[in-house]
Amino acid sequence: MRLLFSIGAVLVAGMFAGGDVAGIAAPGPKFEPPKNQPQRFAAEKDQQTVDVELILAVDVSYSMDMDELAIQREGYAQAIQSKEFLQALKLGPNGRIAVTYFEWAASSDQKIIIPWRLIDGPETADAVAAEIMKTPIRRASRTSISGAITFAMPLFDEDPYRGLRRVIDISGDGPNNNGGPVTVARDAALEKGVVINGLPIMVKEPSYSTMDIDNLDFYYEDCVIGGPGSFVITIKDRDKFKEAIRTKLLMEVAGRTPERPVMRVADKEPRVNCLIGEKIWSDRWGR
Repeated sequence: MRLLFSIGAVLVAGMFAGGDVAGIAAPGPKFEPPKNQPQRFAAEKDQQTVDVELILAVDVSYSMDMDELAIQREGYAQAIQSKEFLQALKLGPNGRIAVTYFEWAASSDQKIIIPWRLIDGPETADAVAAEIMKTPIRRASRTSISGAITFAMPLFDEDPYRGLRRVIDISGDGPNNNGGPVTVARDAALEKGVVINGLPIMVKEPSYSTMDIDNLDFYYEDCVIGGPGSFVITIKDRDKFKEAIRTKLLMEVAGRTPERPVMRVADKEPRVNCLIGEKIWSDRWGR
C-alpha cells in the first residue's frame, strides 16, 4: 500500500493531545557511582534514558544541487528549533532525545556533522541547530543508501544515551547505486529492532544524467524503510522542503504511527526493482 502524506495535514491539531507534559531533566555527566549508593546509581541511569535515539542520514551526492543542500541544512536546523518540535519533545516520557547527523554519498563516504547530542529544551536545540549550520556544505560522488544504513548501525553503540526507540532517518534524491544491496542493509537493521524512515526528494524531473528514477517514493517504501510505524514523507515541491523536514521530525520525536502504515507482504514483489540504481549505473558505465 502506498503511503502518502499531505505535509500540512500531518501538522493537525491533536497530534500532541492527551497525557501530561513530562518534565525535562537535563542529564548529568556519566560516572561510575560507588557500590554503596544503589539509589544514586539508579537515578543516574535514569538520566541517561531518552525517548528516541535519532540518526539523521542526509544525502549529499552530486545529483543534489547546492541550493537543495542549503535548504536541506536549513530545514533540519529550523525544525529542531521550532516550537512544534519543542512541544513534541516535552510530551515524551523523558522529555529529551539523542540525535546525531551525518552526510553520505558513496559506500565509503560518510561524514559526521553532529556527533551524539542531547536535546532537552530550547538551549540544547539551538546549540545543535548552530552546529548543523556552521559546517561548510559539500557534495560527493555516488549514492549508497546501503552504505549509510551500515554506517549508522554502530553509531547506536557509541551513543552515551539509551533510547526507548532507535530510528534511522534517510533522506535522498535517488536509488542506491553503490555498495551492497539496500534491502540487505535494511533487513539487518530491522533485525536489531531499528526503525528506518525515509524522505525521498523528488523536486526535479527525473534525468538520465543524474540517474534519477520515477516513483522514488515507491522505491523508498518498498526497498528502504521498515520497522514498526515506519513511514515515508515525499518532497515534490522545493517550497515544501523545510515543512516536510519539520513534519518528519515531529512524527519521529512524538513516536506517531501513520494512519495508513506500510504493510509488507512476504510473497509480494516490490513495485520498483530494488536494484534499479545498480542497473542504471551498470547500463551507463558498463560496470
